[in-house]
Amino acid sequence: MDLGLKGKKAIVCASSRGLGKACAMSLAREGVSVIINGRNQKSLHETAAEIREETGSLVIPVIGDVSTTEGQKALLAACPTPDILINNTSCPPMGNFRDWNQEDWINAALINMIGPIEMIKGTIDGMIERKFGRIVNITSRATKMTLEGLGLSSAARAGLTAFVANLARKSIRYNVTINNLLPGSFNTASFQRFMKFSAQEKGVTTEQEICQRFAQIPAGRFGTPRELGDACAFLCSSQMGYVTGQNLLLDGGTYPGIF
Repeated sequence: MDLGLKGKKAIVCASSRGLGKACAMSLAREGVSVIINGRNQKSLHETAAEIREETGSLVIPVIGDVSTTEGQKALLAACPTPDILINNTSCPPMGNFRDWNQEDWINAALINMIGPIEMIKGTIDGMIERKFGRIVNITSRATKMTLEGLGLSSAARAGLTAFVANLARKSIRYNVTINNLLPGSFNTASFQRFMKFSAQEKGVTTEQEICQRFAQIPAGRFGTPRELGDACAFLCSSQMGYVTGQNLLLDGGTYPGIF
């Protein structure tokens, strides 16, 4: 299927690795010029070279922390008129809420809620004026179900979800949609950190915890980053102009579940 994206421009936040990289790669395969972002210069430029080589699309790497005003300005300076915005952020520390102070909560909100909102603020009016825009926020299944130790992340991401719900229903009349992707268990570095934390909490090895989680996924496997990247690209397609304010859960059938 031709997704109607050839020649479009996309900002993909936090995309030097993991799910963000997968989204950038899938969009680039569709002929989208991608502005990718990360804090590590070496890995960011390696990813840019990999995407260029595989897809032939234009790739512009932008060094910076997208949760900061400086990082946001750098991305918007590199691409002032994006057709597509993919909001992706790092996960705040895992732990027990009794151990978190006010600064921890503020930092989580800056990373997982305020940063994405600022990027939306900086791009949506241009999309509305041009009568095309696709905004996809990579949040978490933790916004729909309890995940032990992810209180900082789930609270902030739920705030972002609530914010865009209203905006998404106002912008769609201008062919600008806003949707959320909720990844379940994907084999990424972030997931490995979560498994290590969860294993420590239960007093088991990381390998034992991974095996237990694997057995509880109806699909019988973990997700691959490309699967999420391709889902992201489809949400950005011209065919998806009638879908907005939705939370697409990619979890291999786990929800509603026990973890």
